[in-house]
Amino acid sequence: MTAPALLSVRGVVKRFPGVTALGGVDFDVRAGEVHCLLGQNGAGKSTLIKVLSGAHRPDEGEIRWRGEVVSFSGPTAAMRSGVAAIYQELDLVAGLSVADNVFLGHELSTAGFTHRSEARRRTRALLDRLGHPDISPDRDVGRLSVAHQQIVSMARALSLDGQLLIMDEPSAVLDPDEVRVLFGIIRELTAQGVAVVYISHRLAEIREIGDRVTVLKDGRTVATGLDAREVRTPELIGMMTGRVLENVFPQRKPVDPAAPEVLCVRGLTDGDRFAEVDLTVHAGEVVGLAGLVGSGRSEILETIYGARKSAGGTVEVDGRRLRRGSVGAAVRAGMGLCPEERKSQGLLLDQAVYRNITVSSLSAFASFGFLDDRAERDRARGLTEALDVRPAGVERVVRGLSGGNQQKVVLARWLLRECRVLLLDEPTRGVDVGARSEIYELVRELADSGVAVVIVSSEVEEVLGLADRVLVVREGRVVHEGPADEIDESRVLDLVMEGHAA
Repeated sequence: MTAPALLSVRGVVKRFPGVTALGGVDFDVRAGEVHCLLGQNGAGKSTLIKVLSGAHRPDEGEIRWRGEVVSFSGPTAAMRSGVAAIYQELDLVAGLSVADNVFLGHELSTAGFTHRSEARRRTRALLDRLGHPDISPDRDVGRLSVAHQQIVSMARALSLDGQLLIMDEPSAVLDPDEVRVLFGIIRELTAQGVAVVYISHRLAEIREIGDRVTVLKDGRTVATGLDAREVRTPELIGMMTGRVLENVFPQRKPVDPAAPEVLCVRGLTDGDRFAEVDLTVHAGEVVGLAGLVGSGRSEILETIYGARKSAGGTVEVDGRRLRRGSVGAAVRAGMGLCPEERKSQGLLLDQAVYRNITVSSLSAFASFGFLDDRAERDRARGLTEALDVRPAGVERVVRGLSGGNQQKVVLARWLLRECRVLLLDEPTRGVDVGARSEIYELVRELADSGVAVVIVSSEVEEVLGLADRVLVVREGRVVHEGPADEIDESRVLDLVMEGHAA
């Protein structure tokens, strides 16, 4: 007998000025199941999550929660009713402790007095449950890594003892061990009758953890109730994209042995997260850094770019040594960075798309102290059309775009700059399978045009599929370097988890 629906969504529509984000969504979620929500960036997944969790109210349609029609007045009301969400772009408050964030909005208190010691105790228990006793409940959440902030966000959702947990790309910044712990927690919750709505662009995860699948395209439901373990991958991709993707990774061209050395890093050390890193990248070459979250990969990129000041070593572009800790010097030398956290590190969220694209090239549009606004828009429009940024319109505020389209805006910035070195930190995090393929093609095209590319990714398959040469990083040190086609995924995982140098 089929279990009754805990949550039922029928004909939900949500409009914003100039765009219909949801044009008719139908699906239901049963108690104790993992219901996977799939769709390209811009398909409406993030908007639907916000509607379900009370952040937005639908303009049309009906939401039933435990059989009753509901319209949550806000996220707090949804949480009190048993619906909690973990957003892809984390909504933690820097400056507050981990414990304060975990119980934010539902503080443990009596007669106006907060029970801080009990909050710390419960937070520690939740972090232990998530496999992270190393995170202190008293630590300022703003000083944690992105991966650890994700763990704190999960702890907050678990602290609510909800009946429906919505998880938006929860594994995007987690290493394989942390993903296994996450799946263990999800199975534990569903065994207790908790329902989970799980959003991921990693189709292998859907098969491992999911029960049923709903697919969205252009704000509408195109399929629902699919068996997660039986539906074929090409079918899912076809439903999401409207086309068949044969080869995910573009074909590599051999790197010209006579190609000049564009980026040269020698003995780079930050005194904390990594030490004695040597790295060279030639024109037309893609070099990948593989390693676990927290291994120092992102910090290496940020230090090369000058966002962190090194304690030792040198960085050279085209033979010219860069000043330590100077982003301006790196950009002037022709270097660009697409950071791991695009919202907090890479975008001016309340500015228009075109200004986010031109911000690193404003001098090209300036004359006698005035900016040529029309020229900015025209150049940005050409790039957004080439990259298929959706919805169209360079005057749109970038905050309103989906994660994948925001990533395209960051890439467009460096395309406009025509940089010599492009550093990509988790370039496809939160990006759907169709947009991923487009980004892979773009990276390959840039390399073929002579750009030196360095890519960091938590997905080993992505590093091996895109890179010509791979460096494996463990605990801040390079433990392997060699051609990408001479090492496989299992060997990389062995190296990063065991640390045996090849």
